[in-house]
Amino acid sequence: MQSAVADLAPPKDDPYTPEQLAEYDGKDPSKPILVAIKGDIFDVTRKSDVYGPGRSYNVFAGKDGSKGLGMSSLKTEHAVSDYSELNEADMKVLNEWHSFFSKRYSIVGKVVPSNTPSANM
Repeated sequence: MQSAVADLAPPKDDPYTPEQLAEYDGKDPSKPILVAIKGDIFDVTRKSDVYGPGRSYNVFAGKDGSKGLGMSSLKTEHAVSDYSELNEADMKVLNEWHSFFSKRYSIVGKVVPSNTPSANM
């Protein structure tokens, strides 16, 4: 398991719609790889060996995959942002993932609804 990173950038709250976030899935090497959990967007580029194309956790790259993380599922259909139906045990797992990411990756933005006018990156 990775240890915490001491030099994380201060959290940002730049708005990304789901469509904008999808552009950061690792397919374009000129762009960072981003993963969102519970609406917080993390830059996971330095772990492209895990989140990059063809890698085990790429299913979460470029999206908010909160439900899948909470369920410990790598199925594409579970890599969605709506985690409202997770049971207590799965919510605990999701919160642990969020804590894990918060200690290792910089928060670069927040996921906002597609119709948010200020989300023009």
